[in-house]
Amino acid sequence: MNNLKEQIQQLLELAGFSDPSIHFDEENRKAEIFLSEGEWFKRWLPTMVSDFNHVVKLLAKRAGFDNFFIDVNNYRKEREYLIVELAKAAAKKASTENQTVRLPAMNAYERRLIHVELAIRPDVATESEGEGKERCVIIKPLS
Repeated sequence: MNNLKEQIQQLLELAGFSDPSIHFDEENRKAEIFLSEGEWFKRWLPTMVSDFNHVVKLLAKRAGFDNFFIDVNNYRKEREYLIVELAKAAAKKASTENQTVRLPAMNAYERRLIHVELAIRPDVATESEGEGKERCVIIKPLS
């Protein structure tokens, strides 16, 4: 694990980030990275998290760690919270207005968050619809 941490540290330094902070959670197979790069960085954060996650997964796989994730400046954690809140609001709307609600297109991980969150609700059902980058979640009332 230390070798992977060193590789990530080197990658961040080569990318030009000054003084990155990395916290490894070996049990949950993830790394939390904190960068203080100012306002310009916030615009690029979603793309950076996705791209950097891809590179780190390749490094982790080579080091023998499958399903390794990174989060930069808590972007992923905040995004997960927003997705869950969106799911709850959409389920409430579907149930109270007795109509189907279509959510925006999302990646597989985000769609899974919605399916898991709403699986315990007896008043709605979820399903994914569409292909590729256009795949989204449909929430249907059951009453």
